[in-house]
Formats: sequence, C-alpha cells, structure tokens
Amino acid sequence: MSRSDDPGHYFQTSDSLATIERRAAKASNKHGDPIKLPSKILAVLADKKAHKVYVAEAAGNVKVVDLETGNARVRGEPRSAPLTCLALSSESSTIYCGCWDKSIYNSSLTGTSQAGKQRPKLVGHADFVKCLLTTNVEGTSVLISGGADATIIVWDVETGKPLHKLKGPAKAIQDLVVDPMGMPDDLNESSGGVVMFSASSDREIRRWYIGKAKAYELPESIEHPILAHETSVYKLCFDSDGDLWTASADKTSKHLVRSRDWEADTTLQHPDFVRDVVVSEEAGLVVTACRDEEVRVWDASSVDLVCTYSGHYEEVTGLALVDASTVVSVSIDGTVRKWSLQRKDMTRYLEEVEREEAGTVVDEELVEKKDGLLTADEEAELAELMDEDD
Repeated sequence: MSRSDDPGHYFQTSDSLATIERRAAKASNKHGDPIKLPSKILAVLADKKAHKVYVAEAAGNVKVVDLETGNARVRGEPRSAPLTCLALSSESSTIYCGCWDKSIYNSSLTGTSQAGKQRPKLVGHADFVKCLLTTNVEGTSVLISGGADATIIVWDVETGKPLHKLKGPAKAIQDLVVDPMGMPDDLNESSGGVVMFSASSDREIRRWYIGKAKAYELPESIEHPILAHETSVYKLCFDSDGDLWTASADKTSKHLVRSRDWEADTTLQHPDFVRDVVVSEEAGLVVTACRDEEVRVWDASSVDLVCTYSGHYEEVTGLALVDASTVVSVSIDGTVRKWSLQRKDMTRYLEEVEREEAGTVVDEELVEKKDGLLTADEEAELAELMDEDD
C-alpha cells in the first residue's frame, strides 16, 4: 500500500492511486475537441440534420449539444435520477429518455420554450429502463423499451398506452434494433409489422415479431437464440448487408453473418468490455467504444485496427455517427468528443500523438473527484448498472 497524508488516499490500493493519477494527467488533453458537461454521460444520440447530439446525463438532464459551438442546452425538465438511454421520433419531433426511476420521459423538440414542451411520462417497467427504440408498425408510431426487469414494452406514442408487454430472457434487456431486411418469407404476418432483435445480459440475442395487434418471440429464436458471446451483449448494429455487429462484455465486437445462420466471421479483440459499436458504410470503417477509455477505428474489410483515439479519461459509454466521416463519443468523464473517420485525419492524429511529450498537466476543473451529483450509494449503483453481466 502507498502512504499518503491526503485524506482522499485513505483505504486505497496502489493500483487505485495509480489510476487516479493517470486519469488526472490524461484529463487535460484536448483530443476530440472535448465539450465538458457537469455530469457523467450515459447515452448519446445523433441529430445528423443539424450536426448536433443529444446526451443523457447521470444528473437527470437531456441536453442537446451543438458540435460546432460547444453550446449545450437542456431539453425538458431535469429529473431526480440518472437518465440511461435515448430515442428520437422524427415523425412527432419528440425526444424520449429512459430513467433509473423506471419511467420514460418525453419532450417535444418544437416547443416554444427553450426547454421544450413537457409531456406525461410512461410507466410500466419494474426496474431501470435500459434501452429505447422508435419505429412505425402498420402505420402507427411506436416506442419500444427494454428494462433491467427483463421486459420489453411496445407503446403507442399517440395514446401513451402499452400495446404489448413481452417477457424477455432472464436478464436485463440491453439493446433493441429493427431488422432492416424486413419480414422473413416464412413469417405469415402483416407486412406492416417489423422484426426486432434484442440483446441482453444473459448473452442471448433474440428475435421478435412486433405488430399492432400482436407481438411475440419468433419460434426459431425460442429454440435457437443467437449465442455469439460468452456474456452480456451491450449493443447491436446492422450494416447495409443486413449482417449484425455486436458489442459485448466478453471484450469482443463480432460480425455475425445472416447467410451463415449468424455465424461470426470477424472478432475484434479488446482489453476490456466493449460498450458500443457503429458502422460507417461510406468510410468502410467500424468504430468501437471500450471501457478502457479508448475509441477504436477498424477497417471493415481487412478488420485491421486503423486508429485508436485516446482522449477520454473514464469509461466510454456511447458512440454516435454524425455523418459518414465523423463519430462522437461520450463518457463517464462528462465530455463529448468528436473524431474524424477520414484516413488522412487519423494519420495526422497518430503522428501528433507520437510527438506529444509523455505526461500531461492536470486540469483541476476536469478531474474533481467528488462532484456532488451522486451519493456514494448511487455511485455504487451506477457502477453495478454499467457493469451488469449476470
């Protein structure tokens, strides 16, 4: 154990102190043009038309961040609990956010006030809301939510009432995505319905039919769920071929091929949990976010590691493609950073990093250890939520 007169060092191991010191030194870096917010950021969603992103904060705010000016404005009323996930409905110009308090809140993006018009919350989950998805089912706009209670709820956004409540696997629902390839030929259902994939903490990827009158898990999914990972699957992302990219707590991101019955033909190894994955088709790149604080860019064809963007000094919690050549990352460190996916810019960044002297000056404003936004119990609960593998 290290010895120190600093009260903040009491009961901490040498490894813990080294981590604190490393993060403090790293915090002053300006890589990715950081936009600093006052709270941990747990989710991000891009508004590609306006070159801005929406973020969900542990402090209970949804904010819209202008990537050009760095300005951040609150949308909707602040909540008393951390916000965990976001979804955007372009049809109704509404932003939805899932919360620790088991509710889903929504605000109009076209309200006359700066904060946007507040609407009634949606209540139905028995535990944290962990993921949200908006889509259209047979002409009806729906919101689909997944929770730590292992439940999927399909909501009619016009009435605010549940259309369906589905019991998922035994563990928390981590992510939901609509199959872009539409309905399978052998599925005898309305063409207006959708097929949805779910990821969960029990490592299983499952498939569901979602219609207006009924919703259920596909028979082949019940018999043979997709088992590509050893533990929790955090994120799912389809590419233009209808194949699936995944992010998992088993420290890998995988490419699952539809024509091979979802067999993995590519595995991207990481040193820690992979929190998110996005694909830039035009750039031919795959981007992953890792708990080790790094954003990695991979060549989608050769699967070579093209660039590792190092800027965050806490766990990276989410990624969002703003356009074909720009990806945004958010982190527990409270920063929003943007990274170029152009090859020349990545080469320039790597050369710049090589030129930098070892060590950085600590920026006290960025590395306050106690920001007062969460209690010790809430910090522990947040860590448990983020690391849930069971």
